Amino acid sequence: GTGNINSDYKDWEWSADAGERARLLQSPSVETVPKSGESQGNGLGATSALGAVFIVVNAALGAGLLNFPAAFSMAGGVAAGIALQMCMLIFIIGGLVILAYCSQASNERTYQEVVWAVCGKVPGVLCEVAIAVYTFGTCIAFLIIIGDQEDKIIAALVTEPEEAGSSRWYTDRKFTISITAFLLILPLSIPKEIGFQKYASSLSVIGTWYVTAVIIIKYIWPDKELVPVEIPTSPSTWTAVFNAVPTICFGFQCHVSSVPVFNSMKQPEVKTWGAVVTAAMVIALFVYTGTGVCGFLTFGAGVEQDVLLSYPSNDIPVALARAFIILCVLTSYPILHFCGRAVLEGLWLRYTGVTVEEDVVRERRRRLLQTISWFLLTLLLALFIPDIGKVISVIGGLAACFIFVFPGLCLIQAKLSEIQETRAISWWAQVSYGVFMVTLGAFIFGQTTANAIFVDLTA
Repeated sequence: GTGNINSDYKDWEWSADAGERARLLQSPSVETVPKSGESQGNGLGATSALGAVFIVVNAALGAGLLNFPAAFSMAGGVAAGIALQMCMLIFIIGGLVILAYCSQASNERTYQEVVWAVCGKVPGVLCEVAIAVYTFGTCIAFLIIIGDQEDKIIAALVTEPEEAGSSRWYTDRKFTISITAFLLILPLSIPKEIGFQKYASSLSVIGTWYVTAVIIIKYIWPDKELVPVEIPTSPSTWTAVFNAVPTICFGFQCHVSSVPVFNSMKQPEVKTWGAVVTAAMVIALFVYTGTGVCGFLTFGAGVEQDVLLSYPSNDIPVALARAFIILCVLTSYPILHFCGRAVLEGLWLRYTGVTVEEDVVRERRRRLLQTISWFLLTLLLALFIPDIGKVISVIGGLAACFIFVFPGLCLIQAKLSEIQETRAISWWAQVSYGVFMVTLGAFIFGQTTANAIFVDLTA
């Protein structure tokens, strides 16, 4: 039956038909060949190693860099912030390599498909739910960023003095976010495909690099009115360092989109991929560190969660940076929404047992309902959660799951599935590394999520 929902195990089994529409989080600029036994590993992809480096860098860099100066402040200064990034970078690169290894072993081409194939049904469902929640939270963060930047731009344009309590209705934050979202974001989110977004995405990449350049230049040649308050040189407590972890995880999380990138390479080999992701993460590290250090030293402990909010409204180079960030967010929201919608669609088809061919007519109606519901919920939450730091603290914990927990589980299961008479030291070392990644990821997720719920959200 096409409409029955029951507890039969086969309703939750992996179905190629049901999952065909849920090829998730593939970069719009990545062209891959169809998955088949012949194409896998035969060098039929179109992406060179150098091209893969830039795609991974672009997947990692984004609006999350606005929060790195505040993360350095929370970590307790430049030394603590850099040390925390360097320590996490080892596991970030390790997780990317593990995913490539498991993708090659399982012949699967997306993150959640790898988790399904290697770890089984329950971790696969948890992974897809985590992706849906993560993309939903990121969409909320994007709308908050739009409101933050528009507030500053409007403050620069509206130069007439206003009496107390007489703010214009068209400059109200809730109105500006809503009108931008309805006119620009919603129309881009409804289409079934998002391939057209790859052209606008290139502009957002340029904007991200421009923002970094502006923050660095403003630190080297500061404005006279920009006087930093106290600049901490050490964390207040050892647990304070962990407050910066969600931002770092949110910034470096490119793992979900990395599996399609690996499979798009001309020579998808794990060794080559290791060099690719190492180079990409080092580039991302320099960008995030430059932004974090210079933004933090410019404003000290008084830096805002969104560093651009700390600059004057009438600063023209910063105003251009704000416009670039808005463009970046406007093109990124539909992509993230598409990914979340595809996860929900894949879960629905698998749960009901309906194939793609049988569900063509209802898909259009369901896609419209999902898109409008997703859009309205994210908009409503963004209007009443003005602090982006509270959202980052929640979704940053989920990002830790994608970086640590799921890759660690995949490594453990992949090694346990090997048939060996004797276990070599290298086998035990890899299993131990996987266990450590899962444990560390679970701790980061639990600590940051608990902190977000009991400190930030209840404040």
